[in-house]
Amino acid sequence: MTRLGRWWHLLTFGVVVVALVLQTVLVASGQTVIDSPTTVAALPERLRRLFSYFTIQSNLLVGVAVLLVLLDRTRSQAFRVVRLASLIGITVTGIVAAVALKPPATYTAANLLCDRLLHVVVPVLTVVGWVAFGPRGKVTRGDLLPSLAWPVLWLAATLALGPVVDWYPYPFVDVGTIGYGSTLVNCAVIAALFLGLAAVVLGLDRRLSRSRATMSA
Repeated sequence: MTRLGRWWHLLTFGVVVVALVLQTVLVASGQTVIDSPTTVAALPERLRRLFSYFTIQSNLLVGVAVLLVLLDRTRSQAFRVVRLASLIGITVTGIVAAVALKPPATYTAANLLCDRLLHVVVPVLTVVGWVAFGPRGKVTRGDLLPSLAWPVLWLAATLALGPVVDWYPYPFVDVGTIGYGSTLVNCAVIAALFLGLAAVVLGLDRRLSRSRATMSA
């Protein structure tokens, strides 16, 4: 890895840590994350809700993947799966936030900062860092299905737990408000986005790997 690449990954890791820690502190103090009901729940429930967000989980995965890159622990399938899942997940996070999740007008400056870091800055840093600095040749067909296990489990857990706790992390999966029909349609669209991004990442990784090999020859 080049020195610039290492600094880029270090910056990405630092932004992830700062954003997640600050968001956790804000939620613990009673501030909102997307929905106002979060503020009236007890602290354990507020924290459970925070870490139920796909955004938070995708940022956590990015942090783990980038840390493994910085530690040069990139030779296992576990790394490849985490890296691919984090890359696809954070890209979906950025796209969905841009299309369907505008920051509420009631956000404080600190909450708005967290929102932009988690939904915009980290996705951009992650995607640009992967394209520009790699590591390359770390995506295989055998990693695709394992990398999709996390979003499938997240969705299953969200839909199963939602009716029990009467809370859903996002409006587009809120069965109580929009019904199962609309929820399933939304899930199908997101699933198609995941599969499409996985195919793009696989193809782009191979192309970039070949280009690097040609330049090194």
